Amino acid sequence: MLKLDNARSRRIGIGLMSLATLCFAALDATAKWLVQELPVMEVVWLRFVTHALLMTIVLLPSQGTALWRMHSPKLHLLRSVMLGTMTALNFWALQYLQLAETGAIQFSVPLLIALLSAWWLGEKLGTARWAAIVAGLIGVLLVVRPGTEGFHPAILLSVMNALLYAAFNMLTRRMAATESPQSMQLISAYGAALLLTPLALPVLVMPKSATTWALICLCGLVGGFGHLFVAMAHRYASAAVLGPFLYQQILYMVFLGWLVFSQVPDAFVVAGSVVVVASGLFLLWTEMRRR
Repeated sequence: MLKLDNARSRRIGIGLMSLATLCFAALDATAKWLVQELPVMEVVWLRFVTHALLMTIVLLPSQGTALWRMHSPKLHLLRSVMLGTMTALNFWALQYLQLAETGAIQFSVPLLIALLSAWWLGEKLGTARWAAIVAGLIGVLLVVRPGTEGFHPAILLSVMNALLYAAFNMLTRRMAATESPQSMQLISAYGAALLLTPLALPVLVMPKSATTWALICLCGLVGGFGHLFVAMAHRYASAAVLGPFLYQQILYMVFLGWLVFSQVPDAFVVAGSVVVVASGLFLLWTEMRRR
């Protein structure tokens, strides 16, 4: 439920969403670095273990036992499974792909949400919205380039992650009506950590340097705050207001890809990203006009 719907409230929501996109770009860059040294499943597991522990330390003094209050335990469990699976798919893809590539595919999520809304909720899509969805999917094809030398099988992991992320967003919006932002992000982190433990322990490799341990902690911290900021942002502003500001994350990912990994996206990735972002923004604009 939104707090007061005024200009100040919307600015707070936009600020929180901007911080969230910066956190998520930093999370992906940190994870890409870590999966070059440690097994992917270990990095995913450590991401949630550190997320759960660090955010408990941050939130427990102010929230107390309210952190563990749940109205829908089954939905929390489902959210934990989805979050763990999404993160594993994303980190696995980051072993092989540029940050800009995974980011471009991730931003097809608003298009996928529109498709899921039409199929699942029976929402009618006008001609303009269908055109935006088709254009956005063409943009994704420019990034993926199936059947060409630019295609890498790991792109399919990013596509699967985007599909799951669309459903995850719809579930989060549903739960936001009854669950607190703090509880949602923390319980999901604990759930994902517990579910991934049997898969991570057999491949566990002890990190060798203080830098690696610092990056593991950073991974959990920015992941935790990113999800917290998103949940809080939706309390201050509507999805239609916040949506356009999600796309700044692609700029951070391109910049971090160049700064940290010396990777520059090619013309197809840039063109596809522009088409996907433009299509998503058009969908948001039509949604705001419709409402």
